[in-house]
Amino acid sequence: MHPSSLAKYRPFPPVALPDRTWPDQTLTRAPEWCSVDLRDGNQALPQPMSVEEKLEFFDLLVRVGFKQIEVGFPSAAETEFNFLRRLIDEKRIPEDVTVQVLVQTREHLIRRSFEAIAGAKRAIVHIYNSTSPLQRRVTFGNASREDIKRIAIEGAQLVKALVPSVPDTEVVLQYSPESFSDTELDFALECCNGVIDVWQPTPANKIIINLPDTVQWTTPNIHADMIEWMGRHLIRRDCVIVSLHTHNDRGTGVAATELGLMAGADRVEGTLFGNGERTGNLDIVTVALNLNSHGIPTGLDFSDLHSIRTVYERVTRLSVPERQPYAGELVFTAFSGSHQDAIKKGLDLRAAALKDGPVAWAVPYLTIDPQDIGRSYEAIIRINSQSGKGGVAYVLDREHGFELPKTMHPQVGKRIYSLADELGRELCADEIRDAFFREFVNLTSPLDVVDYELVHHTTERGRVLCKASILLRGERHNCEGFGNGPINAFVQALEAIGRKDFKVTDYRSHAVRGGSDASAAAYVQVQHDDGRLLWGAGVDPSIEMAGLKALVSAWNLLR
Repeated sequence: MHPSSLAKYRPFPPVALPDRTWPDQTLTRAPEWCSVDLRDGNQALPQPMSVEEKLEFFDLLVRVGFKQIEVGFPSAAETEFNFLRRLIDEKRIPEDVTVQVLVQTREHLIRRSFEAIAGAKRAIVHIYNSTSPLQRRVTFGNASREDIKRIAIEGAQLVKALVPSVPDTEVVLQYSPESFSDTELDFALECCNGVIDVWQPTPANKIIINLPDTVQWTTPNIHADMIEWMGRHLIRRDCVIVSLHTHNDRGTGVAATELGLMAGADRVEGTLFGNGERTGNLDIVTVALNLNSHGIPTGLDFSDLHSIRTVYERVTRLSVPERQPYAGELVFTAFSGSHQDAIKKGLDLRAAALKDGPVAWAVPYLTIDPQDIGRSYEAIIRINSQSGKGGVAYVLDREHGFELPKTMHPQVGKRIYSLADELGRELCADEIRDAFFREFVNLTSPLDVVDYELVHHTTERGRVLCKASILLRGERHNCEGFGNGPINAFVQALEAIGRKDFKVTDYRSHAVRGGSDASAAAYVQVQHDDGRLLWGAGVDPSIEMAGLKALVSAWNLLR
């Protein structure tokens, strides 16, 4: 923004609440949840959902565990009305789920809404009217505070009068001073208390007072002050459910909600993945999983978040961003070498600790276990030019079953991420495997083993005679040597023909996980006479031949 533009803006006034208590509170339980995907979210779609798509989405929300679902604005459109009627007439609403309808505080719209909910077991009738000075001046033509308060009270009176018209339906009243976020607190309180006084709620039959952050004008701490102030001054507070409905204009919808809950709110409205007008509504997935990450049950099941996201993207025709908390494709992925190394070490330590019983989650850079929301570990570490030795080793281990010795990681990692740099892009797991084989495994130039035979000594235990036929730069040689094992015997055979300018400093082998039952992998480290240390790898059905191939690969890499 250009500095000359700043003169048109003003800071938002703080709330006079010197004895605020919310900063010292800790979230220990989940709020009541209400999904507004089918109304608020649907209104924000370039192409609204069809009735069939809304039915599928409703079923998804029920499976996730929502007990309150705002199903639409039935007085505003026939499609919305018909959708709710299908839910009721086809008995699609589970016994423990309450539907919610939104309606402006206008008589004919409220009457139409009651026609829509007739026959539902339990329904929340959510009335609202705008209350802020800006709305009073611009939208309502300088309406007075008394005029606006009267709209709220008369709306509540009509809802109460219409309750007997739906005798089979338990009606819960919800009132929102829409644009609460920039309404004078004392006036928002007048409107809310006026509605409460009309409804006469009890602790057994509470009213919902929803305090919407319709447009975010300020920081989350001031929002929390507003919620705490209202909670202190609402009449019949023990008969009131204080509800939050935060938007995300300043990118702080989640923070405003969490601080609002600390300030005493009981209930949260929001959408999956934050869909909504402008920058969107609160992302309920994020708030719920934030609570889960502290061990707090929420009643919402996001254990298969990928399939939830798939349905959401299909019926809304929106995409979940790659960096969306928890749900984004890349949110658990590390490209950075140092991050990859720390994650790999954390997962390895956790795997070892789990052998002795359950342990608390503690892995660097991962706030939750990705498997708890249906993500596998395979995509956690991905390789590009910013990656490091540990990341490459992790992919080769987790994806392809190769357990590289730790001191081999730098040699392999450097070559693989240099390749990514050359290509200018991320490498997939198969490309990493192919490059590993191309650069380090079963190398046959300039030295190749054509044939070999091992003869175990009859009297000296462990002594082996190796007879080998090799090709060296296209020239065939036969050689043999004694050693205390196949690899040592082959080294002695090379020395016999003057081709030993190294010593073996390390050897490892294992069965390849996920490969053929007969596949073995071996790794041999050699030190050249000039001091260089290099690893080679071999893969073969025979563990002995895998070791020899690893040695030959290392010998070739020295060249």
